[in-house]
Amino acid sequence: MAHPQMFDDDDPQLARLREIALSLPEVQEKVSHGRPAFFTKKIFAHFGGTRKLVTGGMEQHPQALLILPDPMDAEVLMERPDAFVPMYLGPTGWIGLELQALDNDDVHELLTGSYRNTAPAGLVRQLASEAPPSQT
Repeated sequence: MAHPQMFDDDDPQLARLREIALSLPEVQEKVSHGRPAFFTKKIFAHFGGTRKLVTGGMEQHPQALLILPDPMDAEVLMERPDAFVPMYLGPTGWIGLELQALDNDDVHELLTGSYRNTAPAGLVRQLASEAPPSQT
């Protein structure tokens, strides 16, 4: 049974996420479990997620960015008040952050980190070669 669509295709937060995610090398978008997912060979970001509460209930985060950060980065990110551990993906290191709390530079940095953790080595090298010059 297919999952129902759990997002509004006209959501401005999704449009912002799409623009940044699809600018990375060879990224594609698909709907996975009712939500947009961005991938190369593996998924590196999801739009929207769910958190399981200790009471057994579920809390929806329809405009969240779900990423797979480095474990050291995850510890720091989890200190944010808008961070949560998403159902199903959380045990493998994924975290969720509310998109509206992030500026475009933050979103790009988080997506790039997750991309590096999931993309094939050749694409990661391509990402490094396309990086804009650092501003001092």
